[in-house]
Amino acid sequence: MKIACLHTAESNIAIYDNAAKTLGLPAGTLHHHVRADLLFAAERAGGLTPDIEAETAAVLQQLAQDADAVVLNCSTLGPAALLAADTSEVPIIRADGVLAENAVKAGGKVTVLCTTETTIAPTTRLFENAAKTTGADIDVRLIDGAWALFRAGDHKAYLVAIAEASETAYREGAETVVFAQASMTGAAALLGDEYARPMSGPTAALEAAMTAIGAN
Repeated sequence: MKIACLHTAESNIAIYDNAAKTLGLPAGTLHHHVRADLLFAAERAGGLTPDIEAETAAVLQQLAQDADAVVLNCSTLGPAALLAADTSEVPIIRADGVLAENAVKAGGKVTVLCTTETTIAPTTRLFENAAKTTGADIDVRLIDGAWALFRAGDHKAYLVAIAEASETAYREGAETVVFAQASMTGAAALLGDEYARPMSGPTAALEAAMTAIGAN
């Protein structure tokens, strides 16, 4: 089994490798491809443009030629997964799409935390569409200043800011807290014991890929 993963940050490779180990996947199952330039382009453009979406879809389709499934791990570029899937012979998994479906299952108030402005619009659409089937109340929030910390390489401060925002969301009534981006995953370990662990995408995305491969 070969699962190709498209990332926009090198640091997310370790996060996905850890998720794969947790799931018991054999070493070498994941094959990582990093295209940070695609996210940088979207940030410069103020969001995902048709050209960037098309380029991302082309990359996904290329990866699909030599894999049993492909996972797109970028919430800003997420819509490109649907575009690529239209002509792909193998499953193309949108990590945040799987996350949204899982997060709304129980209904209630779902607070989705983001650290990049470019992901706010696609994430809001994604979660609100998913919530139509369960009636979940979606609250998408941007953690101000967090992405600047990430870009500066201060990952510790980045995760601390996310953990603090998570605890605030729980105190304000969130029943489910969701990390919209894989880079946020490590913040879950920083929350106090009185709080539930926020949901994150890597494990769910790989589980979906495994299921899709089995069904293919």
